[in-house]
Amino acid sequence: MKKIIGYTSGVFDMFHIGHLHLLKKAKKNCDYLIVGVNTDQLVSSYKEKTPIIPLEHRVEIVSALSCVDEVVTLNHRDKIKTFHDIRYDIMFVGDDWKGSEIFSKVEIELGKFGAEVKYFEYTKKVSSTKFTSILQGIYDSETADQ
Repeated sequence: MKKIIGYTSGVFDMFHIGHLHLLKKAKKNCDYLIVGVNTDQLVSSYKEKTPIIPLEHRVEIVSALSCVDEVVTLNHRDKIKTFHDIRYDIMFVGDDWKGSEIFSKVEIELGKFGAEVKYFEYTKKVSSTKFTSILQGIYDSETADQ
């Protein structure tokens, strides 16, 4: 019986419950879970900011989770290239991407190779971007008081 290889990726900056839920759900839907962690340079190229937590720490955090079997670092956002490099059966993505132009194309392309995209409910009100903004606000108010 063939093992099902799952894959997901992200920045995983300021690791939070949304990240954990995604990874645990992904593992429940596959036998072997590979997680891609985006490099600082890649994140800077599309988010125009650098992650707060360095890449090595983010990789170590994600690698330590029992639901994760393997971690790879990513220096590009090409989902199809990653598929050809890893050869997974299912890619797991937050449902905030469902219906987007990029993932509609990815679904079609992966389908040609017998792979699929499975969407999980996005954890509302929880994001590293939101946490960073809150922390920056606290820092700004504290430095303004000095």
